Amino acid sequence: MFRQPKRQKKLSNATTNLDYIDRLPDDLVITILSKLSSSASSPSDFFTVLLTCKRLNKLALNPLVISKAGLHVFSVKAKSWSENSHRFLKYACHVGNPEACYTLGMIRFYCLQSKGNGLSLMARAAIKSHALALYSLAVIQFNGSGGPTKNDKNLRSAVALCARAASLGHNDALRELGHCLQDGYGVNKNITDGRRLLFQANTRELAMSLCCSHHELCHVTVPDQLKNYSGQTGFNKSSGQNVRLESGCLLLSDYGCNVPLPKIHPVNVFMKEWYDSGKGVELGKGLSFCSYVGCGRPEFRIREFRRCSICSKVRYCSRGCQALDWKLKHKLECTIVAIDHVNEGGVEEIVGNVDVANEINE
Repeated sequence: MFRQPKRQKKLSNATTNLDYIDRLPDDLVITILSKLSSSASSPSDFFTVLLTCKRLNKLALNPLVISKAGLHVFSVKAKSWSENSHRFLKYACHVGNPEACYTLGMIRFYCLQSKGNGLSLMARAAIKSHALALYSLAVIQFNGSGGPTKNDKNLRSAVALCARAASLGHNDALRELGHCLQDGYGVNKNITDGRRLLFQANTRELAMSLCCSHHELCHVTVPDQLKNYSGQTGFNKSSGQNVRLESGCLLLSDYGCNVPLPKIHPVNVFMKEWYDSGKGVELGKGLSFCSYVGCGRPEFRIREFRRCSICSKVRYCSRGCQALDWKLKHKLECTIVAIDHVNEGGVEEIVGNVDVANEINE
């Protein structure tokens, strides 16, 4: 008789709280969930809402909420890939989320070996002015990755895609476009305009470093794939000494300033983990991955990617990856190779190439 009223009181309070949440209009809840999905820093920030109650579960999957979701909502891990995650990405593509179209397009093209569907999804993202999708399509056209031979390259389309991505602020696309104009690759040669675009790309990179405070520059989060390079040493046979590699958390810009390492897109992390875990199709003999550890793109045919003109030991899918890897670690590695080659008598060859050591040739 004494405990019964207390139970009724607790039940009454719980009922009151549920009624208070239920009284919120759907439009307001959807607006709040849209803000959450666009600003989420990890998938769990968003998906925990789905487990709260049936009403939030239903409203969180509203097309408006999913269409506003940011890239971190779709940052699935390769080891966690399942039919449910695939289904969620397909639903996000269906409601028109460009980030989902790009992510699933890259996964299908490079991991699931469904090139046609992958290209179609990336094209849908590109139509909605997704800069990364435009640049990725340009890389595919430059390399001819969509076909079995190098004759499938479409340089004019690649240059046009780069130009569009550069106009949207993609710095790697701007750098690639500058090299194309300077070299006459896929476009009429114009050294003046090419150098102007390369100067703009370097200026953007410098501006990015100036926008970062000293604290941010000294406390940059280093991806797991890059930590292996921090503090390692390389052996120079000519001097007989160990040379310490630079830290992997900062890049040296063309102006000699330390620039924070660009954040790796979740889909590039996925692709690297996919093949490292053995889920992907094993690459054939003679095929390799892009040598920049933050890329993850594989070759589909022998010598699809371009190589370093000095050491010929590394291959890159694009000039953007080449520029990042050059400043990250390959500048020192390639310099050591060049010094050893000079000591072995290859002076003429090195002198002809040293000024373009950071270029990519066929």
